[in-house]
Amino acid sequence: MSELALHSNLTTSQFTTRAVAFSTKGWFVLAALGHWIFLAYILAVFYPPIAQQGLEGLQGMHLPSGFREGEHLGNLAAVSHVLLAAIIIGGGPLQLIPAVRQGFPRFHRWLGRSYLVAAITSSIGGLYMTWTRSNIGDLISHIGISGDGLLIIAFGILALRSALKRQFDQHRRWALRLFMVASAVWFFRVGLMGWAMLTGGIGIHWETFTGPFLYVLGFAQYLLPLIMLEWYFHCQRQASPNIKIAYVITLSALTLFMCLGIFAATMGLWLPRM
Repeated sequence: MSELALHSNLTTSQFTTRAVAFSTKGWFVLAALGHWIFLAYILAVFYPPIAQQGLEGLQGMHLPSGFREGEHLGNLAAVSHVLLAAIIIGGGPLQLIPAVRQGFPRFHRWLGRSYLVAAITSSIGGLYMTWTRSNIGDLISHIGISGDGLLIIAFGILALRSALKRQFDQHRRWALRLFMVASAVWFFRVGLMGWAMLTGGIGIHWETFTGPFLYVLGFAQYLLPLIMLEWYFHCQRQASPNIKIAYVITLSALTLFMCLGIFAATMGLWLPRM
């Protein structure tokens, strides 16, 4: 009986471990696809006018902190924020693909360095624009955005430090955390459009872009992905089958909502302007 019980426990553990891996890979594939759709939007909408007109190309764009006559530092921060977003949104998923990391190590290292510089530089520019130029949201919104910016800088430094010390397991974990917070701009749009499609925008005051849901989303856009990531790390450290099953169920529900948000954002925000 004891051998039978042991075999049953091993079978359950193996099943839940595979379920964790499968659900996580499924989430990543769909998230990567959503990132690259957003990348196509960035390249199609923002790059051509900036390439043709420089900083003045920001005029008329759908940006909360676009071009302002005479504000050279702010305009430079805005344009760099947009241009660097392509590296962050497009390069982030590539860094996490094992085949790319193992098959093209030199590309992986250089993309990682570019991603790190882009994320930190964009965050500094974003913090500057949030507190000096933003014309949407309110104090709570600005605090939420600033929290993300500070975490990007902190996680970027920790990822770099662990890489320099050749602590590659620690580097992997900090790099994953950096990806989650650096992708918050994408999570926000997907979450916003998914919620609007499901509820019609309950808890959102569209004219001022404030409201209970936006306050929650302002923090959830990076805290929720971080919580799920830490849960995933825990599942990798021999967590109980029940904890793994709860993770799979929760991640599956979030993945379904993410798919809805990707569809809504693509059809409502990105595709019409490309």
